[in-house]
Amino acid sequence: MSPSIVIRKAHPEDIVEISRLHARVFGPGRFARSAYRVREGKGHLSRFCLVACIGKEVVASIRTTEITIGGAKGAILLGPVAVDADHRTFGLGSKLITAALEAAHKGGAKLVVLVGDHPYYGRFGFNAVPPGQIVFPGPVNPFRILAHELEPGALAGYRGLVVAEPPGELPDA
Repeated sequence: MSPSIVIRKAHPEDIVEISRLHARVFGPGRFARSAYRVREGKGHLSRFCLVACIGKEVVASIRTTEITIGGAKGAILLGPVAVDADHRTFGLGSKLITAALEAAHKGGAKLVVLVGDHPYYGRFGFNAVPPGQIVFPGPVNPFRILAHELEPGALAGYRGLVVAEPPGELPDA
């Protein structure tokens, strides 16, 4: 029998637990990841960040960051997705990605981008971005930049450097 898992919006009081989860899952190298570099100094949570909890324990999280790409607004950076090792058999990563994409779409985002592996993220509708179209600060393999259009044809309107937007007000859950 699987435990009772609740997926909900992340709240400021979850930041410590999310940070601990990331430390367990990714180790000290996590700060070199592109999502951390983009988000640096811009706050911890956006309105589309989610957590999966068993009781009060955060066992998985998905971070999202509202970004501009070459100055164009309406895009979201997805990642990282972190699932505690003891809870990886429940499909939490997939559930969080699906829920975050739905929340971003409902929230008016046009495009979601990430740095990851197409064989995994392709099943969620992510496709390769032409090399050089979207650029991240720091070293990123351009063949791992993927995008999911929440609005058909949206990718064509985005070209240039990814920059984090300061997080807006987090709506009530």
